[in-house]
Amino acid sequence: MYLTLGKGALRMQRCGIVLWLQIFKLALRFLCAFLFIITFLLTAASHAETIRGAFKFKNADDAGKVVVYIEKADGIFVPSDRHPVMDQIELTFIPYVLPVLIGTTVDFHNSDDVLNNIFTPSWAGHKFNLGTYPKSVVRSFTFDRLGVVALLCNIHPDMEGYILVLQNPYFTIPDKEGRYQIKDIPPGIYDLRMWYKAKISPAQTITVEKGKETVVDFR
Repeated sequence: MYLTLGKGALRMQRCGIVLWLQIFKLALRFLCAFLFIITFLLTAASHAETIRGAFKFKNADDAGKVVVYIEKADGIFVPSDRHPVMDQIELTFIPYVLPVLIGTTVDFHNSDDVLNNIFTPSWAGHKFNLGTYPKSVVRSFTFDRLGVVALLCNIHPDMEGYILVLQNPYFTIPDKEGRYQIKDIPPGIYDLRMWYKAKISPAQTITVEKGKETVVDFR
């Protein structure tokens, strides 16, 4: 006995086959695009290089008060979802300077047993004031403009700290010996600067070459 499909059933069967072919083609396109992106990222990473060097501290307490950074780099840079922290401990901003990528949200903690306040008198033509708040309270702020942000406290005038809002993620704070290293930099020509206790050094134009480490010392 042979079963014969009607015209309607055949039409539905053909439509199903066409639908699955379209889904397969779409999935194949997504797969190709995904593989292209992965290949691009792996290639870019394999061509990324390192800048390293040293800074000669003038005083022993200068450690943690220096930032070395590339002023401008091509690309679109997305801030991390993890918020860096600026704390207040023993009436001191910790860390003294916090470099961040533009668009980063910073969490401001108060670990002191007393009330503290955080404000800046001027930052890229703007001001901000997080108000006065007690221990264990956290207040957050998103830095959407480039520049140096001086942090002050209107209750404790000796308190001073800084947020350095940068255009790209190629920055670092030297270690206690003054040594620094910036990794994963694409080959190219850049202006390298140093921020030191609220002062910015003249730019040093450097060339990062493929397969070579770039050494730049600051004196």
